[in-house]
Amino acid sequence: MTQLRVGIDLGGTKTEIIVLNNASEELYRKRIPTYRDDYQRTLDDLTLLVSQAEDAVGASNIPVGLGIPGTVSRKTGLVKNANSTWLNGRPLAVDISAQLQREVKVTNDANCLAVSEATDGAGAGYDLVFAAILGTGCGGGVCYRAAPLAGPNGVGGEWGHNPLPWTSEPQLNARPCYCGRFGCQETFISGTGLGETYRLATGASLSGAEVLAARESGDVTASQVIEAYMEHLTRAFAGVINLLDPDAIVIGGGASNMTEIYDELPQRLPKYVFGGECETPILQAQHGDSSGVRGAAWLHPL
Repeated sequence: MTQLRVGIDLGGTKTEIIVLNNASEELYRKRIPTYRDDYQRTLDDLTLLVSQAEDAVGASNIPVGLGIPGTVSRKTGLVKNANSTWLNGRPLAVDISAQLQREVKVTNDANCLAVSEATDGAGAGYDLVFAAILGTGCGGGVCYRAAPLAGPNGVGGEWGHNPLPWTSEPQLNARPCYCGRFGCQETFISGTGLGETYRLATGASLSGAEVLAARESGDVTASQVIEAYMEHLTRAFAGVINLLDPDAIVIGGGASNMTEIYDELPQRLPKYVFGGECETPILQAQHGDSSGVRGAAWLHPL
């Protein structure tokens, strides 16, 4: 019997829905702009998207998973840590489940990346998968046998707001983070962090993508900055390995397209991994920017 799943990725600028069958085949996909700062409008848009998807595939009451740029507090049931701030403090899981008249599983979008890649992506076949999003920010998620491990505080895998390991206090203090602390890994290894490394070296403000382009144009400082970025990334992932020792690390987000990550990190990691050796595969996300919406669909197991 064919079992269908709906996945929704509720982002800050776009909302995407997908319908998958149990063979991971995509039956329907639609993307709309996210209407910001209106909680009820968000609920109504999600409800309409599900209705349209079910009409398109000729089914009803399909299980729904929802990925959000935040998390649901186990203590209060309310959304927290969302950069889509109109969701914070709201009982989103309860409200959307009531509107759709079925249980909707809601989790962090980085957890959805981990679920997607552990189910039928680059991490398939590995028991413990750590997935990282290296984009404008820096997110992380952990899956064990394709099930997300969010933890009692809903922050499982969110290693971006720990200080970068093996980094001097002056270097940490030079990087304030929006969370109110200094030296968070996000300020080093996100695309924004790459741009910040360039700014600290030159005084000029470039995005991460512009730093990469500058290197290709022969900018010696940009090459040095990317070398520093690789060092920062090595320390960050070595900290993950020393704590979790995952069977695989999967990387998504814009920075995941840097081929040197996969060429160089395996040789760099033993310097920082306890014991001086490292066999952890470092893999690029197979589903790219579709990983979030696909992972949301897989929140309901077979």
